[in-house]
Amino acid sequence: MTGFSFTLEATDGRARSGLIRTPRGDVRTPAFMPVGTAGTVKAMLPESVRATGADILLGNTYHLMLRPGAERIDRLGGLHRFMNWDGPILTDSGGFQVMSLAELRKLTEAGVTFSSHIDGSRHVLSPETSMEIQRLLGSDIVMAFDECPALPATHERQAEAMRLSMRWAQRSRDAFGDRPGHALFGIMQGGVERDLRAESAAALRAIGFDGYAIGGLAVGEGQEAMFGVLDYATDLLPADQPRYLMGVGKPDDIVGAVQRGADMMDCVLPSRSGRTGQAWTRRGPVAIKNARHADDPRPLDEACTCPACRHYSRAYLHHVFRAGEMISGMLLTWHNLHYYQQIMAGMRAAIAAGTLDEWVADFHAVRAEGDIEPV
Repeated sequence: MTGFSFTLEATDGRARSGLIRTPRGDVRTPAFMPVGTAGTVKAMLPESVRATGADILLGNTYHLMLRPGAERIDRLGGLHRFMNWDGPILTDSGGFQVMSLAELRKLTEAGVTFSSHIDGSRHVLSPETSMEIQRLLGSDIVMAFDECPALPATHERQAEAMRLSMRWAQRSRDAFGDRPGHALFGIMQGGVERDLRAESAAALRAIGFDGYAIGGLAVGEGQEAMFGVLDYATDLLPADQPRYLMGVGKPDDIVGAVQRGADMMDCVLPSRSGRTGQAWTRRGPVAIKNARHADDPRPLDEACTCPACRHYSRAYLHHVFRAGEMISGMLLTWHNLHYYQQIMAGMRAAIAAGTLDEWVADFHAVRAEGDIEPV
């Protein structure tokens, strides 16, 4: 079995392009990972997700352990076979969802005891159980178990959570063991505090991981604060391994993060927006429910090659959204994921050519024009 590796191929400023190799295929970076929370990218077939240009998907430990259960997925051949995705899969650790979704949770040094938001059943997540669940799922990239405190929080609270996460990172590393072809990523915490971020990065590097994530951002602190952390945080991590910014984000968040050295990102936004009638385009977001689109024969974006733009008008997309038809979410999600992958492909090419500044300037200039005038 070929192992996990990362090759840095080009840099432009702090931005990087490279290639993550896994036994299930390569991931071109910078990469955007569509979120397949419960074993599906909502409203999309796996082959449709692949057609948008995605190399890797994200699965959710918390949701999958509750339903249908990691043991069941393992018996049925693992998550790749279960959801019919033959490319790489990254699974999160479940920590963030426990903190944000679970009921009656109790946090201790050992882990988190919580009640399912689905049926109230009691469960325990710890570094050891998270590693075992992700092993049963068969994911290619496994995330260490961590605590992600909500912001704003005091320096003392952030320090406490970060140091607990670093102790859990060591336990995750120990429990993960030796699994050729599978990678374990550690997660930097520390909120927006530079000293805590530096302490966290040093602790993770001392433990040693196959890649490093920046957690605890995109949780309500705003873009300026997030970029302020990224201005130094990526440089605290090893240059020869992947850097994954968790849970980001809007198109301009992603572009700014890549400029600051991030290699991988994920977010539910393009698929969630698609289901709620919002399209992301080169000229900014479009609310397809608005009456201005009802008689518009033009596509969402005349330069886009996705099925929604090639074959359907704004008027049709407006109609099926207003009528509550399933095809609305399908077409808009496909468009949004296609657009996000076009952003990543454009940045990869620009970094390789040394022209990222020009690409970014054009990206912002087109967005500043706003949507096309109504008919």
